[in-house]
Amino acid sequence: MTRSSRKGNHRSRKKRITFMLAPVVAAGVAVPLMYSAGAATPSEVSRDCAEDAATLENCEFVDVQVKRNNLGPNKRVSTPSNNCGFTTEREKSFGVATSVTRFITLEDGFVAAADSKLGNSFFEIGAKFNTTEFNLTRDDKGTGFDFTLPGTVMPDHIGFFMWSEKRTDVSGYLRATYKEEQNGQKVFFSPSEGGTSVHVFYPQLLKNGTPDGRLWIRNVKCGTPEAEEFQDSSSPQSAEIAEIRAESEQPGFGKGGANITDVEVPLSEIPAP
Repeated sequence: MTRSSRKGNHRSRKKRITFMLAPVVAAGVAVPLMYSAGAATPSEVSRDCAEDAATLENCEFVDVQVKRNNLGPNKRVSTPSNNCGFTTEREKSFGVATSVTRFITLEDGFVAAADSKLGNSFFEIGAKFNTTEFNLTRDDKGTGFDFTLPGTVMPDHIGFFMWSEKRTDVSGYLRATYKEEQNGQKVFFSPSEGGTSVHVFYPQLLKNGTPDGRLWIRNVKCGTPEAEEFQDSSSPQSAEIAEIRAESEQPGFGKGGANITDVEVPLSEIPAP
């Protein structure tokens, strides 16, 4: 009887402790949930800044790091010329054309219009890094070149011109100031204060206004895997070239392997715009 009474008291105490702790745990969970519901998340900050939301008092890009002479994507900038099946080289005049513009990477692919608060901030940052040595394209208006250039297509090769622009990579974060407070604060950041995942690429221009970068003629050996996208697969020796995207992924200068030959063209041969 005595033993049974002690067991019953022990169980009762355990129950009382459990019930006392439950409200404390629930209250602890409620606080962060209430906070995140009212505060602007990095994704919301990025979206509001990109869309120039009416709830914003201001939004600006804060630069943290800068890297000059950053090479952009490797682009094909001329129509390929097919010299497959021929044992002699071929001289050809190529129409070469490309355009460069300021490029911004925000979360989820958002971009900002030039007349928005954020767009104006990007322009001001570009002006900050614009010097007599580095003339930058600071806005979203494209500039480029369009001219005819002679080139040599090797025997049994496909030839075309490639281009990679030089640009200044400024990385940092967004600082948004809202008109109304959210949980006692008006300033929020994306992705975080001091972060460097927002990139703005400012194309560099030569003194004559021509885009700075690397231009080269690329020769691809016919019948190789590298040439497949340029050749008519039904007739490898045909003069027809399969249609491909001008900006398809291409290896960089001198990095194409044994089946690809690259010859750089001096920028002095590019006519001023």
